[in-house]
Amino acid sequence: MSRPFTGPDDEDVGFGADDEFSLDAADPWRTSALAPKGRAEDPFADVPSDPYAVPGERIDPFAAEPARAYAEDAPINPVGDMLANAEAALGHGAMGEGALGEASVPRIAIHIFCERQDTAAVADKARRDRRMSRAQTTVQAGGLSAAVDFYRNQPTPSLVIVESQDQADVLIPQLDALAEVCDPGTKVVVIGAHNDIALYRELMRRGVSEYLVPPLQTLQLIRAITTLYSDPSAPFVGRQIAFIGARGGSGSSTIAHNLAHILSERMQTNTVIVDFDLAFGTAGLDFNQDPLQGVADALHQPDRLDPVLLERMMVHCTERLSLFAAPANLDDDYDISPEAFEEVAGKIRNTAPFVVLDLPHLWSNWVRRMLLAADDVIVTAVPDLASLRNAKNIIDLVRQARPNDAPPRLILNQVGMPGRPEVPAKDFAAALGIEASLIVGFDAKLFGQAANNGQMIGEINSRSKAAEGLERLAQLIARRDAPVAVKTSALSGLFKRK
Repeated sequence: MSRPFTGPDDEDVGFGADDEFSLDAADPWRTSALAPKGRAEDPFADVPSDPYAVPGERIDPFAAEPARAYAEDAPINPVGDMLANAEAALGHGAMGEGALGEASVPRIAIHIFCERQDTAAVADKARRDRRMSRAQTTVQAGGLSAAVDFYRNQPTPSLVIVESQDQADVLIPQLDALAEVCDPGTKVVVIGAHNDIALYRELMRRGVSEYLVPPLQTLQLIRAITTLYSDPSAPFVGRQIAFIGARGGSGSSTIAHNLAHILSERMQTNTVIVDFDLAFGTAGLDFNQDPLQGVADALHQPDRLDPVLLERMMVHCTERLSLFAAPANLDDDYDISPEAFEEVAGKIRNTAPFVVLDLPHLWSNWVRRMLLAADDVIVTAVPDLASLRNAKNIIDLVRQARPNDAPPRLILNQVGMPGRPEVPAKDFAAALGIEASLIVGFDAKLFGQAANNGQMIGEINSRSKAAEGLERLAQLIARRDAPVAVKTSALSGLFKRK
């Protein structure tokens, strides 16, 4: 994290408009005795002197990682070594890239001043992204010079993002002018046009939080903002996987619980199930648990939740699988604000790499918010007309509201039920415009036995088609394969080569 944006230091080393930026030994910012010593390390210490060594290839030394669209189904973690930190904190094995979730921007005010139309379009898309939903973002034209004029008579927000196409000899004085009108604590991000390491160092020295160069992408901008406001005390942000049924009886809860079990036991990753079906939730039954506290207690006191209280409210089904069970009674009307659901879900996702949200088949403000805020949305449907209509409504809504994310996944359940007319799986998927991630055949005996015994499908028959399909789905969600158990014979040592 860079120091606050302050503009030129009192002890300036003599930067002038006619100075040249260079990477040789004569660089005044590296050789001066007054050069700042407070930066932890130079992130470009190993960068070649010629950043454009490959003809025709443009290298961005300021980007921590290349921007990728979520449509690639492999989102990039926005916070440096978050995966490694999560593994170190929880003692997991290797996790796939993009396995964890992405943080959202806090409730701050953001002003973006753009010079180019394409930058304004990217900023507008970022403003409407789900990760920016809590921030109040304003996009204005005019760039850096317009920002300086605007803040002469206006207070500055928490974050100011300015674009400038000018060379360093013009850009630096304008930033100094912006620093004079910025309030204490304001962070500044600069979008420039020049891919210059020396310029980057000088901007960091003057307190600029980040420097971005085009071509700018929506997720790149969002990640730059979330990184500025990430909590260093939180080791990671868990990946939220929201399950919802297209209609009642589609088996969404059963699929959700089995997937969570596979993530924890086969993928060997800590996983939490949150049963948000407060009145009729079945997570406790499916895992043969009857906890005294659960998600309803957390929702009634979200402001008091801390890691210790969360741990007390969760029941540990296995070494890696924890459960926030629903009360499953009708003694309460459960008149709980959507903000409480958001706050509880946000705190739970800091406790495990994977958080499975079991959402009820109802439509309300908080259900909508949970769906749109999740990293993955999975819609479970049975192959009939009512499920087709409802699934299309849900998928279309999520797609429209989350243009920068992968589309929801579709699971067709109970396919092939004897005597029931069905919409063919191929036609069902074609009507929705997506392929089914998993098709589960009707198997009353297997699923009935698992439900009655309080067990998972894999525990009843790990070689069944349903168990194998669920494991493949878990691999898609986790972005990695299950660890392979190495079996050794007791006699293997006798045959080792000397």
